[in-house]
Amino acid sequence: MSQMHLVVFAVASSLLIILGSVESVPVPSDSADAHAEIRSFVNELKHEDNSYKYQFETSNGIAQQEQGVGGYYASGSSQYYDPEGQLIQLTYTADENGFQPQGEHLPTPHPIPEAILKSLEWNRNHPEEEQEELHYNKHAHAEQFLQAPASASSGLPYERKI
Repeated sequence: MSQMHLVVFAVASSLLIILGSVESVPVPSDSADAHAEIRSFVNELKHEDNSYKYQFETSNGIAQQEQGVGGYYASGSSQYYDPEGQLIQLTYTADENGFQPQGEHLPTPHPIPEAILKSLEWNRNHPEEEQEELHYNKHAHAEQFLQAPASASSGLPYERKI
C-alpha cells in the first residue's frame, strides 16, 4: 500500500471514528436528512505531484473538504448538525506529527494541578540539583557493593551466631 493510500486511509478512519461516535438516531423518512441531496462535489487528483483535493456539500448541512499531498500531508474540515440542531465543526491536519483534530465538541484533558506545575517549573529552574542527586545516588549505590561483609570468614553480609 502506498504512503498516499495510508494517509488517506488514516484520515478517513479517524473521521469515521470521530463522526461515528455521535449518537445514532433513527431518521424519520419525512425528515430533511432522509431526502438530502448532494449540492456540490469535487474530486481532483494530480498524478505529477500526488496532490489531491475533494469536497462535497449536501442540502441538509453536511459538508466535508480535504486537500493534501498523498503520503505526506492532509488538512481538511467537516461539519454536520447533531440531533439537537447544533452545528458540529471539525478541522484537522495529518502529517509527520499524526492526526490532529480540533473542534469545540471534542473532549479536552483536565488541567494540570498547580502543585505539579510548580514542581515542574522548579525542576526546570534547578537542573544542577537534579544532576547532583543523580551523581550522589550513583555513587551511594556503588559503595554498598564495595563494603566488606560483616563476617569475613563466612562471606555472609551478617554475623553468624550458633
